[in-house]
Amino acid sequence: MLASIWDDVKREFSSGNILTRIILVNIIFFVFINLMKIILAGFYGPGSSQFSDFLHFFCIGKDWWHNVTHPWVLITTMFLHEGFMHILWNMILFYWLSFIVRDLLGKHHILPIYLLSGLFGSLVYFLSANLTTLPMGQYALGASAAVMGLVLAAGTTAPEYELNLILLGRVKMKYIVVLIIFLDLIGLSGGVNTGGHLAHLGGAFMGWLYIRQLNHGSDLSEPVNKFLHFFANYFSDIKESLSGKNKGPKMVYKNPVTAKAGKGSARTDSGRDRNFQDRVDSILEKIKKSGYESLSEEEKETLFKASKK
Repeated sequence: MLASIWDDVKREFSSGNILTRIILVNIIFFVFINLMKIILAGFYGPGSSQFSDFLHFFCIGKDWWHNVTHPWVLITTMFLHEGFMHILWNMILFYWLSFIVRDLLGKHHILPIYLLSGLFGSLVYFLSANLTTLPMGQYALGASAAVMGLVLAAGTTAPEYELNLILLGRVKMKYIVVLIIFLDLIGLSGGVNTGGHLAHLGGAFMGWLYIRQLNHGSDLSEPVNKFLHFFANYFSDIKESLSGKNKGPKMVYKNPVTAKAGKGSARTDSGRDRNFQDRVDSILEKIKKSGYESLSEEEKETLFKASKK
């Protein structure tokens, strides 16, 4: 049964979209952490320091030496949850808001916003813990700062966009964003989880800044996606090298008649792509000026098709 479940997870990860993959990584980390909690509790008793040490191995800390000697925490901390309600709330919010960002801006913005917001949230936590006298925990973890970045990205892009909420009905994005930020400000004033709330606000600021930069012609997703592609290709080359696969030269025959026809077809496709992209750009410009609700059904359909590409 476990092997079947793992096969399902691998299949969903390989065939799913970026939303599914981010959620799966969070869930896998959550299950792994809590399995280790059960195992270590069996050996050392509940609430053992061994589990705390294990958990902190993946967490961002207020001690700079911990972060320097554990550089992976910059990434692992934003996929790390111990409590069920913590991961449930974060993943529900992520799923709702990422759909809006994907449909309006494109799927290639999801992971960069998530990563940049998570990193900036961790930076805000670290600086606040070392430069202020506010009560802070020794470590921080969770996807909340990364998710808050997507909350602000969605709210900044389409403040008039409406979500159907249970018991409340249709609520505009701008009110959801204001409420979530207000809850973090209340948390700050209460002195509970101060570092976490500051990290959330840091992630929110990065989400807002990301969209503001995008509106001014600076796409922060480009350097992030280039680095991720380089990183993926680098490890792919290592894997092929270790497996003994050798990419030798290949001889390919091309029919000159087919090749010439193909060139003409490529030019035609390129022209269609440019016209479609121009149409999408004009729709996005309309959203910036008048909001998502100003779009016609045809424009919404065009935007939906663009998000699928």
